[in-house]
Amino acid sequence: MKSTIAPAHDTREVPAADTEGAESSGAPARTPRELVKISVVIDQAEFDRDIDQAFRKIGREVNLPGFRAGKVPRKVLEARIGLAAARDEALRDSVPVYLAQAVREHDIDLIATPEVEITAGADEGEVSFDAVCEVRPVITVPGYGGLRIELPGPVASDEEIDEAVDAERRRQGSLVDAGRGAKAGDHVTLTLAATRGDEPVPGLNTEDWLYEVGKGWVAEGFDDQVTGAAAGTTLTFSANPSGTTEPADFTVTVTNVQELVLPEITDEWVSENLGEFDTIAEWRASIAERINTTKLNQARNLFVDRATSALAELVDVPAPDAMVSGDLQARVQNTVQQFQSQGIGIDQWLAATGQSTESFVEGLREQSVKAVKVDLALRAVATAEGIEVSDDDVNAEYARIALQVRQKAGEVRKAYEKNDAVTDLIAQLRKSKALDWLLEHAEVVDTTGAAIDRDLLMGKTHDHDHDHDHDHDHDHEEH
Repeated sequence: MKSTIAPAHDTREVPAADTEGAESSGAPARTPRELVKISVVIDQAEFDRDIDQAFRKIGREVNLPGFRAGKVPRKVLEARIGLAAARDEALRDSVPVYLAQAVREHDIDLIATPEVEITAGADEGEVSFDAVCEVRPVITVPGYGGLRIELPGPVASDEEIDEAVDAERRRQGSLVDAGRGAKAGDHVTLTLAATRGDEPVPGLNTEDWLYEVGKGWVAEGFDDQVTGAAAGTTLTFSANPSGTTEPADFTVTVTNVQELVLPEITDEWVSENLGEFDTIAEWRASIAERINTTKLNQARNLFVDRATSALAELVDVPAPDAMVSGDLQARVQNTVQQFQSQGIGIDQWLAATGQSTESFVEGLREQSVKAVKVDLALRAVATAEGIEVSDDDVNAEYARIALQVRQKAGEVRKAYEKNDAVTDLIAQLRKSKALDWLLEHAEVVDTTGAAIDRDLLMGKTHDHDHDHDHDHDHDHEEH
């Protein structure tokens, strides 16, 4: 087999709507494709072996009297079914194999199924074919070294600590009769009746119900009606119960109004009521540590997503349709499978959330476009920074995967080699290294613009996920 490669032009007929009315019609415009053409020539002797293989395959599938399955001589089969049938079978089976060999030989980064045309040898003689291949575009990303990432501050503020202290005080506060009209924050005991016509409204008819004024749980304007009412007051009014658009007639009797008296915070109170602490300072320090942990985890979870989002915004070329479609298909399938594993049908979920299938898919499409741009950009960063993947890196990844799947690293390596997936794995590792580089060099600030301690954010045991977005493309680069 001999193969050559040359640039190819996109010969698709682009409808006027794609170029002029795509935006107004809502239809996505086609993006330009980067194409190469592989021309493959298979000499007659080599293809004869493929024809022999085709006859053996056919021989296993036919039954002829006097011959065991798979033992029918080629001459007998050729006389029975003709050479043309075996030649067609050989073309169907061997062309994809020769094409894959040529793709590896020329290191072509396919992102879609090639368009193959047999140019000679369909009936006899030397076989040749052309394959137009859409390849992953190689881009540059100006400005990637100056990313500024804004994250929630990972350190608790005095206000947040005070809020946590007050929440505990409220939890341990005492209700005492207010001796006045109700106001926000008071707890009122109510007898509540709500009707539409002669029918009671479900859930809104009760006695001796303790309710905190200001929560806004019952109906529009309900709390305003109750505010100012003292014990013994009966109120009648109409309002729309929460979550509904039809008004109901309310009769509310206030039987008691209590205010929440908060305890005074002293070291003695802390020691008696919060046994693990002896002083206010110890308690506040513990609260600060808990809030810090929560906020730090939140910042870490957002770091990769916001960094990759900022990187994607620097990509000024359209995301290739083939890559977007492949990623989108995987997202839809994964979402459906997740719901199915929970016993929920996708149609049921769409109905419950008020979404159409089109809006659901379109929402995922936005994620796919970002994923594709991140993929292209990380490859660009890796090239610009000279980031490479060593044999040790690959072997370490085999070992990591082996632990996950409980196999030997050698078995994992053989599986990748057998499935021709080593190149994809190396590309994935290279992108992960590029993401690490970005995270190490981006400017990280909080919402006030103050710098965030990178060592604190990354942590000694930092092991980020390398972003769901660009994990997806490893499974779909060949689609």
